[in-house]
Amino acid sequence: MESPKERWIGRDAGPIVRPYAVTRGRVRPRGLAIDLITILVATGRGPDGRVRLTREQRTLLELCRRPSTPADLASETDLPFRVVQILLEDLHQYGLIEELPQAVQDEQDGRPDPRILMRLLDELRRL
Repeated sequence: MESPKERWIGRDAGPIVRPYAVTRGRVRPRGLAIDLITILVATGRGPDGRVRLTREQRTLLELCRRPSTPADLASETDLPFRVVQILLEDLHQYGLIEELPQAVQDEQDGRPDPRILMRLLDELRRL
């Protein structure tokens, strides 16, 4: 019979942690609309004494030192996209990351620029 410790270690995956444990039980973001192509960047402020960041949040914050999209962050951290969304929302509420404005809209008619949409499609296919 396997010991409890052995059950939580996947042979190829390493330690197994359920997504809801990483998000403290939350399964949906609360407010901020973070989609696949939202560009986020760290503000450079450190967390105040009242905020304790999880290891995953610290990793995301470090990756956000350069402008990044949640799709890229999910890929780099091997976390599910929904988990990344929730953790990024927390970092945004703490004032540690901010959303950069995007030049996605065509100035003439307000519709998305087809070049950016094609680039997004290419990136999604790579995932």
